This record gives sequence, structure tokens and C-alpha cells, in this order.
Amino acid sequence: MIVDAHQHFWNLETVEYPWLTPASGVLYRTYAPEHLIPELRATGVDRTVLVQAADSRAETDAMLAHADAHPFIAGVVGWIDLTDPGEAAKALDRYRPHPKFVGVRHLIHDEPDPDWLVRDGVLESLGLLAAAGLAFDVVSLLPRHLDHVVTVAGRHPGLKLVVDHLSKPRIRDRAWEPWATKIAAAAAYPNVFAKVSGLVTEADHERWSVEDLRPYVEHAVACFGPERLMFGSDWPVALLAADYRTVLEAARALLGGAGAEQVFGATATRVYGLDQEIHPPS
Repeated sequence: MIVDAHQHFWNLETVEYPWLTPASGVLYRTYAPEHLIPELRATGVDRTVLVQAADSRAETDAMLAHADAHPFIAGVVGWIDLTDPGEAAKALDRYRPHPKFVGVRHLIHDEPDPDWLVRDGVLESLGLLAAAGLAFDVVSLLPRHLDHVVTVAGRHPGLKLVVDHLSKPRIRDRAWEPWATKIAAAAAYPNVFAKVSGLVTEADHERWSVEDLRPYVEHAVACFGPERLMFGSDWPVALLAADYRTVLEAARALLGGAGAEQVFGATATRVYGLDQEIHPPS
């Protein structure tokens, strides 16, 4: 069973996405299940985890509606307001009963405050996620975001933290530090996981190669091991640099050896608590 642990849908007519503008090129349009299903069928991907792309209740509701209508969506990583623990508790009461609500994410990289993740209210709300058995996806960009992952992992050892896109290493610039040291520090905590996703868009969109990605992926494998890594396509964002099949083939070239079963399915199934029944995309 192959699980794509990171993909998105959005409808520009029904939900607001402040970061999506005409300058976003190919991304500035609606992407729905009917656009992804042919790609899943063609590549043999069985299931996906649908991840939020807007900090809004409206999008979370829309994602859960997609999950209700399409069995191939095995889990939804939605959004709740983490700044107010009281509101977070109410939101969890609302969403936690849904069997496919498996995690929470907030677009922390768009927050003006680079220390948003370690605000007192947010830290308290993250404890509520831990108690509910939900994962928290960290869309980190700045080096200090990974410092905050270390802080949160130590504060809440029962919280499953998932670092999206390997924390966006600057592949295009062939930069290595401080990313390499900080991702290793985060990986030292057993409750921290990471997604091998979103890498092609951190490389040169026109001229990237598998070899450009290899040092970063190999470092992640050395730090986390395959049992704490998961593949994600980051579709449709990945379309800025590659189509779905190309992204999957690059991941297979880099991660197709020992431990591939973990990276391409078992880790996501375990971390997000997905049911293990296969529902072919249709």
C-alpha cells in the first residue's frame, strides 16, 4: 500500500487563500479530487493525507467533506485556532469525532512572529493535541522554527510532530548549514517525524535533478531512519517544478531501498493512525 502523506486541494471560489494570487502561476486555480485521481491511478498510489493550505475553519470543513466523499483520502490534517486553548478545546470537540481528522497544521511560516509556535497559548493548545492523540504538522522555513520543534518536542513528549518538506532546505543554493545541524537536533527526539516532500520546489524549478536532492534526503534518512520518514507529493504545489509521476519517481530513486515500505506507507499509517483498508481512487 502506497500512501501520499502530503497533498492539497483548494477551491478559489469557496475558500480564501491569501497566499494564492495570479502571480502563483499554475497554482492559481481550483484543484479538486477529480484532478488528482487520474494521477493516483496512473502511479499506483492507494491513499493520501489531505493537508490544510489555509488557516480557516472553512477549509477544514471543505477537506473533511472531500474525505467523506472520497475513500482514497485516508486522513485530513486540518486547522484549529491554537492561540486560545479554550477555543482549541472547542474545535477539538467539534472535529475529533470525525474518523479522518488525524492532525492539525498552522501556516507558521506566514506568521509575522517567528516565535509563534512557542507562545504560551500555543504551547498549551499543543498539549491538547497530544492528549487527543493527534499529530501536529510543522511547516517550518526559518532555522529558528526547527529550534522551536526541539522546544515543543521536549515540552510535549507525547505529541507527534511532523516536519513538513524536511523544513525546506535551500537546495537551489546548495546550502547545507544551519539546516543539517538543526534537522539532526530535531530528529534526536523520538516523537519528531519528517516528510520527504516539497523538495523539487526548493530546487531549481527548471533544471533540478535527483542528484540535487540526494544529499538532503540521505541526511534525513541518517537522522530519522525510514521508520520516521514519509513520502509526500506536495501536489499541486509541486507542479511548479514537476508533475505527479516525476515527483514520485524521484522519491523512489532516492528512497526505494531498504525501508521503502516504511517511507511509502507504514510511517504515515502509524503516525496519523490511518485505517489500513485500501480504497482504490475512483
